[in-house]
Amino acid sequence: MISFNKVTNLFRLDTTNSTYCILISKKGYLAHAYYGPKIGKDDVSYLTRQMEYGFSDSPVFREKLCLLDFLPFELPTDGLGDYRESVLAITDSNGNNAVELKYKAYEIINGTNKLSGLPCVFGSNAQTLKITTVDEILNITVDIFYTVFDDTDAIVRSVKITSNAAKPVYIKKALSASFDMDNDNYDTITLNGSWARERHIDRHPIHMGIQKACSTRGVTSHQEHPFTAILEHNADWNSGNVYGINLIYSGSFIAQIQRNQFDSLRTCIGINPENFCWTLEPGTSFETPQAVLVFSNEGLNGMSHAFHDLYRNHLIRSPYKNQMRPILINNWEATYFNFDTQKLLDIAREASKDGIEMLVMDDGWFGHRSFDDSSLGDWIVNEEKIQGGLKHLVDEVNKLGMKFGIWFEPEMISPDSELFRAHPDWAIQIKGRELGMARCQYILDITRKEVRDHIMNMVESVLRSANIEYVKWDMNRQLSDIGSTELCGVQLGEFYHRYVLALYSMQEQLITDFPNLLLENCSGGGARFDPGMFYYSPQIWCSDDTDAYERLAIQEGTALVYPLSTMGAHVSVCPNHACGRVTPFKTRGYVALSGTFGYELDITKLSEEDRQMIPRQIALYKKFSPLVREGDYYKIAAASENHEYDAWASISRDKSRALVTFVQIQNHPNNKTRMVKIPGLDADRTYTVSWPDEDQQKFPSLKLTGATIMNAGLPIRRDWGDYQGQLIYLEG
Repeated sequence: MISFNKVTNLFRLDTTNSTYCILISKKGYLAHAYYGPKIGKDDVSYLTRQMEYGFSDSPVFREKLCLLDFLPFELPTDGLGDYRESVLAITDSNGNNAVELKYKAYEIINGTNKLSGLPCVFGSNAQTLKITTVDEILNITVDIFYTVFDDTDAIVRSVKITSNAAKPVYIKKALSASFDMDNDNYDTITLNGSWARERHIDRHPIHMGIQKACSTRGVTSHQEHPFTAILEHNADWNSGNVYGINLIYSGSFIAQIQRNQFDSLRTCIGINPENFCWTLEPGTSFETPQAVLVFSNEGLNGMSHAFHDLYRNHLIRSPYKNQMRPILINNWEATYFNFDTQKLLDIAREASKDGIEMLVMDDGWFGHRSFDDSSLGDWIVNEEKIQGGLKHLVDEVNKLGMKFGIWFEPEMISPDSELFRAHPDWAIQIKGRELGMARCQYILDITRKEVRDHIMNMVESVLRSANIEYVKWDMNRQLSDIGSTELCGVQLGEFYHRYVLALYSMQEQLITDFPNLLLENCSGGGARFDPGMFYYSPQIWCSDDTDAYERLAIQEGTALVYPLSTMGAHVSVCPNHACGRVTPFKTRGYVALSGTFGYELDITKLSEEDRQMIPRQIALYKKFSPLVREGDYYKIAAASENHEYDAWASISRDKSRALVTFVQIQNHPNNKTRMVKIPGLDADRTYTVSWPDEDQQKFPSLKLTGATIMNAGLPIRRDWGDYQGQLIYLEG
């Protein structure tokens, strides 16, 4: 998978369908030579662009300054004449800002590169290329890592910076990956949104200058996402060249594309350099998070498959990753803060009758919390609400044949809490300024070990007190007012990254101490939906908006990069609590089926008609969950594009089975019959086509070849009413 040609000085990384080439230039720089469809083993050093000029077009003498401003660098640096965006910027103890990296050595390693305190990919079916570069003036070593696997078209990159200097140096920017390429009328895709409408696909042509997605919030955020794609202008879901880049990190980030004077593109991703500065002491190292690069010549669906395969097989560690998740019912939208033991047991009793397998007790069970203005940090059961104690409640739920789960927000502290009264200095704050409050809460300084230890002791004490098998870890505000009792001056620039490392250490402790726990991350919905969290939890709450129509765009953008099995998705009541829309109960179930599936409602108040659908929805989940969890996801049609309908499919790896979900947005009178073409099938296989949630007498099955279904399509009936859904099952 990885090779080095000593004659041409070219490194070559091959995945199943792509090739990535790196050249050691005559001046010792690492130059990006090629990334794209698999190519022959030729000398491609000519691809490193040697014809562009700076101020002068004289071919007689090539000044170093001109060379640096157009060479396609693998790891571009600051200060010496490459005026494009850099990946690495370091200041020495004298204030000098120049970095010049020259090739020193390489090593090809069987396996992956393990990071310290950061999420990282794993797997024995991998090779890793380690290229060592040095700046002899700064006396630093920079190792660049590239990992490839034999089962996915993904390349994983990271950087390690080691100081051998006599005095500290200061890392002002340390991104994880960069690659340069010629522009070819490309578009770009980012995932943007807000609370309750996260990760909507935004596609537009790449313009001159810089376009970027970023977060300075200390989390990945609802608003923007650590992902960007570059794709041919005519690329679609199933055809065209697509490049994707994603960051395995849960903090402030930047993902950007720069189009320069020579119509070339530089794409880079990593920790956001704003408010970042890391003091690198002599003899110490700094590791960046890993970034994932994907190339697909089979459109956006091909890109999605590569990301999905990597994250399912080589990042998610949970024992639940290959298991059917328990069908849960969460009491949040059913009760908000207004519940007690009796109300929870009423919900559990009714839920158990319909086959629901877990009750999750959400916010409001601790301290004296009856609204969102108190008790965060006081993780002690409120026995006025939970009469008889937590163990009694859990035991009663277990007697119903159900599991029990619980909600925490471990990183937060309320001003009205015993913890804040005892330790006001534990809240993040700038000395002399009023503490910054959001959602009636402050943020704990978890970069301090005593704070982490106290919170984890309280959380784990609760978990040990009863048979709790699931935790929802929430974070309902974002970082601000950054001050520290332990970091001062220039070292305060380390705070955001140290916060993320502290979060990772807390969740690592949790899943180590409770290895069979199902952990679901959440941050006001989807503000922390990122691959960094997959390392600790196999699923993340996708959005606080559970409306079936709104979820189409949210889950479409999420599934562009992440497996369906990671998306927390529930059936909720109507009118929907986030937007007030009314959609059919059946359609809500179909949309949630393409995620972890569960319920977010008061089952005791459902209409008889809706209630009768629950056992059927659960039966569909049981039947199709393995296909959704393990199959290849294909987006077929996007309502955001056609404004009429949405459709997607999960297709088994051997192409013997497929589940197609179709949602009609608005019904129109006397409209045409739609023929929907299903991609990704075996052209020569004969499939039985059925509608598994319909009367088989009214909707008899068909027998069609894959070639016919892919090229001629399937007839989609016109349903009476808006937001109607259909499931179509193919087996052959």
